[in-house]
Amino acid sequence: VLRGWSHSYAGFFSDTEAFLMKNAKVKQCLQASPMNGSLRLEDCNPESDFQDWSWQGDSLMNHGTQSCLSVVGADRVQTSLCSSTAYMRWDCSNSLLSPLGSSQGYLVANRKAVALNNVRGLKAQWQDVAERSVCEEKADQDRYFTAALASTHVHDHTAGNMTLALGIDQAELEQLLWFFRREDPSTWNYSVLALSFVAMILGLLLLSINIVRNRKRKIHVYREAEQTTHQAELDAKQALMPVQEYSPAELQKQEPVLQEQRSGEVVVQWKDGTVTSLYTERSEDTI
Repeated sequence: VLRGWSHSYAGFFSDTEAFLMKNAKVKQCLQASPMNGSLRLEDCNPESDFQDWSWQGDSLMNHGTQSCLSVVGADRVQTSLCSSTAYMRWDCSNSLLSPLGSSQGYLVANRKAVALNNVRGLKAQWQDVAERSVCEEKADQDRYFTAALASTHVHDHTAGNMTLALGIDQAELEQLLWFFRREDPSTWNYSVLALSFVAMILGLLLLSINIVRNRKRKIHVYREAEQTTHQAELDAKQALMPVQEYSPAELQKQEPVLQEQRSGEVVVQWKDGTVTSLYTERSEDTI
């Protein structure tokens, strides 16, 4: 249970919201050096990790150096590796920071540096960029810590049974629970982006196939209509052609016959080609 509590405690503080420590007098922010742990006052830059601070219990940790604000000697301060020693714990009241359990004074801006002094004016008052007291930041952190601690106790109460049911040890279970508690959506976002890209490619492919098929269908319908029209024209021409055509020889044979016809005589030409008179005249002798 103690191991689970310490793991959740560290995870909670690693995710604590950071803030800038701006002096109320000089309007500059406290910045830690990554080389020797010294402290300077520089123009406030929210993008700089070396100006980001957060409360860890009664300690102030710098996010750039991962070290804590500590007292060195009688009046000097710097950053050192975080531990539970007394010279890294600070009392915060009315925007004033003083070493916890000590009468060495307050953290005061001294030109471009900081030191411990008994002055209680604006030089000893520290705020964030929104001009909220760093003590308010500590109060917010304490409330969050209380809620997280209660949640951790509930988790530790049931963690043993969950470990037995899942067949994994306590450390692995806590690591998995903390991973899912952070709710990092990067993997999900990248997966959705990849699926969207694949869906777009598939949609474009289906669209191109549909366009090609529609073109082929239109060409086929046009050709069928053209063939139907051509066949109709041929049928119309054949209907207008004479039923029977005669060769020039046959016409020459028929011409003498037609020439022998008398005036006013009705002649009939039969299908077999023979020509006869419709009315046979009786001779005058017969009459």
